[in-house]
Amino acid sequence: MKKTKYPRFKLDGWINLHKPKGIGSTPALGAVKRALKPEKAGHGGTLDPLASGVLPIALGEATKTVAYAMDADKSYDFEVTWGQRRSTDDAEGDVIATSDVRASESQIQGVLSRFVGNITQVPPIYSAIKVDGERAYDLARAGEEIELKSRDVVIYDVVLTDAKADTARFSVTCGKGMYVRALARDIAQALGTQAFVSELIRTRVGPFTLESAIPLDFFTSEGLKDPNAVLQPIQTVLDDISALAVDEAEAARLRRGMAIGFLAKHNAQRLPADVSGPILAVLNGQAVAMVRYDAGAIKPERVFNL
Repeated sequence: MKKTKYPRFKLDGWINLHKPKGIGSTPALGAVKRALKPEKAGHGGTLDPLASGVLPIALGEATKTVAYAMDADKSYDFEVTWGQRRSTDDAEGDVIATSDVRASESQIQGVLSRFVGNITQVPPIYSAIKVDGERAYDLARAGEEIELKSRDVVIYDVVLTDAKADTARFSVTCGKGMYVRALARDIAQALGTQAFVSELIRTRVGPFTLESAIPLDFFTSEGLKDPNAVLQPIQTVLDDISALAVDEAEAARLRRGMAIGFLAKHNAQRLPADVSGPILAVLNGQAVAMVRYDAGAIKPERVFNL
């Protein structure tokens, strides 16, 4: 039987999605894809089903910039429940250890400075990290013993926002690769007790914030008339990257994969101060290509077909 082909639309840009609790990132992405029918789509950083909050969705040419969203700084609000360690370090797992110790607010405040700055962290075994080509969570679910290596992560700030007898709430801002579940586990260990993450909300991914995030049910209702009305530009995740304004002729060359000579003095003066890393070439505010400066020339590395 021949498979029916459905129409796909050229949509290029980012959607700041508010993923609800109880659904994984992939099904959430699937719901947006069914609603908008883009030619291409991807998301910029996984959220577990038990977590909610900001899930950036890239459509069309924006999928070429997903790595920048995944590498961006992130912020979370989370709650820990004291007294139990669980296999997944969140509410989904089995209880594997217990403790009667309950830390006071001042005791909690006293250990938080240990978790600010450049620290080492052992990821939870239920994570997407690959071990010998397999996802750690697949190996863990299969009952295999896993020992993950510690990794360097950066935490800019962690703040205690509420403390009760059996729970505490925190906010944290961090760099890429930091696991909130591991942070909660390690804070508990520093306090001589056990804990698991009982609620997790991602409040920011780079430029995308919870305050401006669009609820998932917006895309499954009849209210969506113009998909472009909810799209943010491709360069939204590239704000921290040096930019170079180009003219029509230069943009045309870059789109054909051709380099542009920048040895002439008037061209050299147009270059951004930092040419050691990636540069975004823009034409009238629209992204043209990711380029690099090399040997007196601007060379396209990733062209946006807009």
